[in-house]
Amino acid sequence: MTRSRPALPPWLAHALRAQRGPVPWSAVVRGALAAGPVLLGAVLLDRTSLGVVAAIGAMFAGINDRPGSRRASVRRLGVPALAGAAGLLAGTSTGDHLGPVALTLLLTAVGLLAGAVSAVGPIASGAGTQLLVASAIGAGMPLPDAGWQRALAFLTGAGWLLALRLVLPTPRATAGDFRFDGERDAVAAVYDAVAALLDAAGTDAATGRRAALTGALDQAQDALAGPRLRRFASSAAERRLHAQYAAALPLAEAATALAWAGDPVSARASEGPRRLADAVRGGTPTGPLPAPHRSAPALRALDDALLHAAHAFDQGRGGDLHTRPRPADGRWRTVFGPGGREYGLRVALCFGAAVAVAQYLHHARWYGQHQHWYWLPATAVFLVKPDLGPLVSRVLCRAAGTVLGALLFAGFATVLPRPEGLIALVALSGALIPVATRHFAAQTAVVTVLVLALVMVGGEPQASAGRIGETLLACAIVLVVGHLPMPGQRGGGVRSRVAAAGDAAHTYLTHVLGETADDGSAPEARAVRWTLRREAYRTLAEARAAIAPAAAELPLLARHSAGAETVVHTLERLVDAATACAVQLDDSGRLSPRHTEQLVALLDELAKERERSGLPVAARALPPADSPAGSPAGSPAGSPAGGGAGKFSP
Repeated sequence: MTRSRPALPPWLAHALRAQRGPVPWSAVVRGALAAGPVLLGAVLLDRTSLGVVAAIGAMFAGINDRPGSRRASVRRLGVPALAGAAGLLAGTSTGDHLGPVALTLLLTAVGLLAGAVSAVGPIASGAGTQLLVASAIGAGMPLPDAGWQRALAFLTGAGWLLALRLVLPTPRATAGDFRFDGERDAVAAVYDAVAALLDAAGTDAATGRRAALTGALDQAQDALAGPRLRRFASSAAERRLHAQYAAALPLAEAATALAWAGDPVSARASEGPRRLADAVRGGTPTGPLPAPHRSAPALRALDDALLHAAHAFDQGRGGDLHTRPRPADGRWRTVFGPGGREYGLRVALCFGAAVAVAQYLHHARWYGQHQHWYWLPATAVFLVKPDLGPLVSRVLCRAAGTVLGALLFAGFATVLPRPEGLIALVALSGALIPVATRHFAAQTAVVTVLVLALVMVGGEPQASAGRIGETLLACAIVLVVGHLPMPGQRGGGVRSRVAAAGDAAHTYLTHVLGETADDGSAPEARAVRWTLRREAYRTLAEARAAIAPAAAELPLLARHSAGAETVVHTLERLVDAATACAVQLDDSGRLSPRHTEQLVALLDELAKERERSGLPVAARALPPADSPAGSPAGSPAGSPAGGGAGKFSP
């Protein structure tokens, strides 16, 4: 009899887990050509201090340089860079004129604002991070340049890497216009995910494959919907990609319905989506598609979607991306809602406490000849970010990465010539950042080497010991503040995401059950349905992304999000069932008893889970019983599916 090993606690398992995947060679090349060459040019022009700031801007842009389309990278890299430049300008303007107490209060207020804004989404989180780090650098880094010069240098470094991202072609991208290689890969990944879901229909892997399909659709939608100068796609290649993405939505709907049914499908069903994926990647015609197999409503929907996709591929006239712009008042509600208030207060306390301690140590001359008090609050900013993992995991990874990076740099500093050897080390570190982002400790080690090299290029002595000491002090501050009791109900970020997911799921379900058979087949009605479906699955994915690190915290913090994962899982099943209902209604105009029973059971299950968890997902009424879709076959009037006694109660 073999003994099973005891499972590691979630916070420790997260610290030991790293992302996997191929090496992003394009990002590696961009990283090598960003910070190092910018710094070298500044040194040759005898503007070393501005070169250091520009290299910092390129370093932050390199951290945000993730896979995706060129258009999406404009917002992903540009918005945080603008926030960082603003923080650098503000920090420089106030750091020279305010005393320790006033400066601490001001930076604490900036932390409150940046933390609340970070709750809006990943780009806003990156902008808030760079705003805080740059404001601390501007207030504390002893440089001779004016604030506007520092801000311009910061933007120059980030803008240089963004220019490389937009101009350099991706290796092995030979199909079509290289400017859209990221979009092509993203759209092709959607068709591959549809094929994988069809292969998994009737197996336990179907749930994970459906989640992977959601992720692929989200990435493709973001890749195609990036900022543009014109309202519509302006080139034939881009219009074709829009049409190919839009054609994937009915395929995804049919595949989800087949997976919901739980019956295996023939291997022939996945051949069509795979051929479409190859056509997207290679920019080639679709070629012959598998013969129809129309024995069930979902299979008929799949075959119809394949024929529609083949027609769309041939025409390439563009297509709706099925996105709804997020209104400004919705963003403000997120900023000032429970999630924004809680995270803003947490960031303000951590950042403010770190500034206060750093100011005291700085003015008490504990730093000797070193003037790096800004390291302490800048480190605290990264440690307080929940999207980097559970709190204890972040602290462990940051401490281990800093110690490793500082020791490595101490060895390099003894043998490398100055400044050319240090500049080469900056370029090497920039090249390693895209690979190191797969694990927080590795990223910390690379960034530590890069920052210490910049400090020495700027003319200061080797500071590895100081970097280790201040990082450990920041870890202690964030650990203490992170476990302090907070006013209001904890877990605001998770609760708000779950509430948004519940509202989106309800809206989608209500629309599906409220369609008549005639309206449901109209292109406009289907377009609305696909938009609502995309929004429901996207908000559910965002909720899962918020729940995962919160559930892996120490029990003292994890208890505030207890039950959220179960609620989201049931909401996902409800949206899957609603998708199957949509396909059934398109086929026959009536729901089968099985569809009705599933909806009733899921709504009852959600009601019980809501009571147990106390999550703020409001009850909603379903469509009235006299609508064709709202009174499914086999469902008597007044039953939950008919809208009489039934409520949407997750």
